[in-house]
Amino acid sequence: MDKNKIVALLNQDLEGEQAAIIQYLVHAYAMGEGEMACEIEAIAREEMRHFDWLAETIVSLGGTPSLERGDMRTGGDSVPDWMKNDVLQEKDGIALYEEHIKAIDNPKIRRLLKRILSDEKSHRGDFEHFVNKAQKEGAKDLRGSRQDKVAQVLNWGIEHEYTVILQYLLHSYMTPNKDVKKEMEDQAINEMQHLGWLSEEMVDKKGSPKIEHIEVDQSTKTADMLRAGIEIEKKVAAEYDRAAKEIGEPDLKELLARIRDHEIYHADVFSDLLEEEEKRG
Repeated sequence: MDKNKIVALLNQDLEGEQAAIIQYLVHAYAMGEGEMACEIEAIAREEMRHFDWLAETIVSLGGTPSLERGDMRTGGDSVPDWMKNDVLQEKDGIALYEEHIKAIDNPKIRRLLKRILSDEKSHRGDFEHFVNKAQKEGAKDLRGSRQDKVAQVLNWGIEHEYTVILQYLLHSYMTPNKDVKKEMEDQAINEMQHLGWLSEEMVDKKGSPKIEHIEVDQSTKTADMLRAGIEIEKKVAAEYDRAAKEIGEPDLKELLARIRDHEIYHADVFSDLLEEEEKRG
């Protein structure tokens, strides 16, 4: 099969993985702390691993990983309904992987897809179990309808974190500079932590996390990637600082200040890397 056709199929899988990640995180955060929420987050992390494997494979074939997100199922009136939707999400993924395994003739890629398929079948069984578990334990949606300044700040932060996660992951896949690749991966992981902290804080404060992103910088030159990272980190650090000073709730002030410090660190790291990149010409 032509490489471009393989890339197109793998990008379909990649889009499905991103949809599953966000769908499962939405459900886990909405349930608050608890064993089942932790198990669902663990499944989301496995989907992140699949996302990484697929993206790296796409780049190795000369393609660009898609940042589009596939269709999600985030509706439902109860937690058991959510788990049924998660079962359906896995069934769709399984069907797509089975189709692509048959279509692709590259043995290494087929092997990778079979590996991912094994996980998806396991996830389907997990969610089928969670349907009954949620019913027995009476799991509930803990989100509220809070829409004041606090909720606005938290959702703004979530939007930013989701955006830079995608941006730094894409740049890590596309840059030929190994040092930049490593730092982009590390900072993306840190931004994932921020996304989780902010989403959990939102639910604790009776709000509803909105996990959406804005336009992602898709620079192809390493120096431009770093400049984009520095620009957004400095801008966002200032915004977190302003919000931390305006918010009256001590726990939230502390969280925003902590994230602000992380963003300043990211900007400094990217600045050092940019200086080195410019020296190389």
